[in-house]
Amino acid sequence: MTVDSAVDEVSGWVDRDEHRYVCVTGVHGVMECQRDPALLRIHNRSGLTTPDGMPMVWSARWAGRLEVSRVYGPDLMLAMLARAAERGWSSFFYGGGPSTAELLVERLAGRIPGLRVAGTLSPPFRPLTPQEDADIVRTINDSHAQLVWVGLSTPKQERWMAEHVGRLDANALLGVGAAFDLHAGTVPQAPRWMQRSGLEWAYRLRREPRRLWRRYLRNNPAFVLNILTHPPRPAGPTPGASVTVGSSIAPGARHELTGQRPGPRLPRRSSLRDGAGPRDPRRAGRPG
Repeated sequence: MTVDSAVDEVSGWVDRDEHRYVCVTGVHGVMECQRDPALLRIHNRSGLTTPDGMPMVWSARWAGRLEVSRVYGPDLMLAMLARAAERGWSSFFYGGGPSTAELLVERLAGRIPGLRVAGTLSPPFRPLTPQEDADIVRTINDSHAQLVWVGLSTPKQERWMAEHVGRLDANALLGVGAAFDLHAGTVPQAPRWMQRSGLEWAYRLRREPRRLWRRYLRNNPAFVLNILTHPPRPAGPTPGASVTVGSSIAPGARHELTGQRPGPRLPRRSSLRDGAGPRDPRRAGRPG
């Protein structure tokens, strides 16, 4: 997994008219999945789950995948939007605070020549009514966007993507969280040296201690303990299965993201376990 391979994978969904979602996941997302079986299933049924954070990269390399690099949400966003501009694909931006999406689009347009924006929408910070949700789905579908960028924070954005992937016509829903604020310039980014050394959490904690201290105090030590007691190993598919990233497989079949042969299974609490591969709900006969 690298930024380039992630961009190629998502581009393939558009070319093949598939409908999937991307989870950009770090320590916070992984540990929340250990506590919430529904969120675990959402990640394992994604078309792609990327290592957003150096602890994810170090864990993958410990498991023998030395080619893995960080697929950071803001970096993936810029790279994917550059590809979209080349191919003529349009994007819809869903999330962010009041005026954040508009400011984001303004700044991105200055960085990416040929950027096509299908629309923006900042939902209210409360549960939506069924009618409001239906109106949002209609608005996004009427925009004919191939890509929908979702900035609702983890795990809200992952739940939203899983609930809407079968109702939206877009080929890819990408949950990039803080990338909206970072590229809009409303929140500063950590220096690159802190990102590369795995200290971005410390930078963010210093800037938003009231909001983040519980998250980091709870998740970071638990993640380290799990990694030390259950060292990472590459997961493998069911014997006889041959599946690649983003492919559709039968419910209940396991799939792997790496293409390696089956390896020892991790204890349930120590990693995201592979689950059923993503299927297009519309092809499966679900109402859309």
